[in-house]
Amino acid sequence: MRSIEGLLIDLDGTVYLGRDLIPGSSEAIERLRAAGVPFLFTTNTSRMSRLDIVASLGSLGLRVDSSEVFSAPVAAARWLRDEGVRRIHLLVADSTRADFAGFEITDDRPDAVLVGDLGAGFTFERLNSGFRSLRAGARLVAIHRNRFWLTEAGPTLDAGPFVAALEYAIRKQATLVGKPSPAFFDAASSLLGIRREGLAVVGDDLETDVLGGRAAGLSTIQVRTGKFDETMLEEALPEQRPDHIVSALAEVPALVL
Repeated sequence: MRSIEGLLIDLDGTVYLGRDLIPGSSEAIERLRAAGVPFLFTTNTSRMSRLDIVASLGSLGLRVDSSEVFSAPVAAARWLRDEGVRRIHLLVADSTRADFAGFEITDDRPDAVLVGDLGAGFTFERLNSGFRSLRAGARLVAIHRNRFWLTEAGPTLDAGPFVAALEYAIRKQATLVGKPSPAFFDAASSLLGIRREGLAVVGDDLETDVLGGRAAGLSTIQVRTGKFDETMLEEALPEQRPDHIVSALAEVPALVL
């Protein structure tokens, strides 16, 4: 594996699962901090704003600064500003709206419709409202398109299936701004000030973390926690496999220190 200068660490399924930290996660983060290894928490979580993510991690006992978290909604807001988009129709959780401060939130001829994870809020009325904005000319932007996530109740639909429904309805593909979009990893690389070749992605998801990281030219480390799927790994082509596999985040410092 190439020399690792910094890390992009996934959260859900890698650092925590449900309402608990994965054993060894907090100690691993503190070891990386103590050694001066640059890192960002890079997450597709779209049910919470960045500040609420920080607060949630704090409640689990993990000390995190907001500057250490680069989430898909934050990446989406950055992308929209770069594109000059100001009027947006949001299909996101109430908490996540805080990451879009400064934009005009409207369903009256917006420039873009942003889709995150609304959970039970994905009603016919809300989806149809977004569809009508898209039919009127708005761009479809997927904050992410994760297929599912793990909750205490078990595997649960995420935003991806609803993004796919809108794509089918309008016969156009959404612009993806979260993982595994190369633009997401480019932005994270820029924030850390480290070239992509010197970064490694750490995550549990073969699609969003490993394949996304590889496509962006980063090294990849997959953890056997969260959404890790042994069958998917076995069926993956050699060029789709992670550079390294560890049982959990607790083993990552040994790879880079």
